[in-house]
Amino acid sequence: MVDFSKVRAIDFHTHAEEACGCHADDGYDALQSTMAKYFGAPWAHPPTIDETAAHYREMNIAAVIFPVDSERETGYRRYDNYEVADACAKNDDILIPFASIDPHKGKMGAREARDLVENHGVQGFKFHPTMQGFYPNDRMAYDLYEAIAETGKPALFHTGQTGVGAGMRGGNGMRLKYSNPMYIDDICVDFPDMPIVLAHPSFPWQEEALSIATHKPNVYIDLSGWSPKYFPPILIRYANTMLKKKMLFGSDWPMIAPEKWLNAFDQAEFRDDVRPLILKENAMRLLGVSA
Repeated sequence: MVDFSKVRAIDFHTHAEEACGCHADDGYDALQSTMAKYFGAPWAHPPTIDETAAHYREMNIAAVIFPVDSERETGYRRYDNYEVADACAKNDDILIPFASIDPHKGKMGAREARDLVENHGVQGFKFHPTMQGFYPNDRMAYDLYEAIAETGKPALFHTGQTGVGAGMRGGNGMRLKYSNPMYIDDICVDFPDMPIVLAHPSFPWQEEALSIATHKPNVYIDLSGWSPKYFPPILIRYANTMLKKKMLFGSDWPMIAPEKWLNAFDQAEFRDDVRPLILKENAMRLLGVSA
């Protein structure tokens, strides 16, 4: 297991990808290479879990890592949660596995969620409403939410604009409307004890995200997907004050490398007493771990 007393930070937002060429191309490789150009990432196909672990081990940063199950909406074959969990188990000194289940799978997805937590070490769940094609407060998803809430593990939701499909014809079919964080406010009411993470600075709905995190005790915000040098002043202001115990470091690896994010974070106007909270302490509390 991760020795949290020794790592210098916890990256709460990294992506697991399969090795290139392991399945027939369904368009996913084109999506990934287009995203890499959008973010200025230095690769054509993203690194594997083992490669990710090696990089984070070298950086001495623990990483929450997850796939995205969007095969129903996009046609892209999902990276099986059990395969991801097994790969993370081999690198459990540095990786913290989350899973992803399309909520359209209903009770079958709920059963998978329980099994992943009880028997395979999964520590949370990732949702991407734009990629998965659903409003987060759709009652269709509630069987899965109920299962996650029972486990006590966090649910992490993509919010705001996405680099997925950016610049592609029709945005590659991705609809931004699903990722307005205000839809997640209903989940906060209906599942008040389930930890919820709003991923990314939520452009163009940043104030909505801050409002929810201020109003609902179970809500956190991860700061992934943007370089801190582009953070709006209101986000930094809330991070330094009212929400200082609810902000999480996240890079969005492999689109943004953790060292690149951290270099920009060092230059941003965060208070010295807040930096340790964002980099590690808030994530440890959310994950229920100690040093």
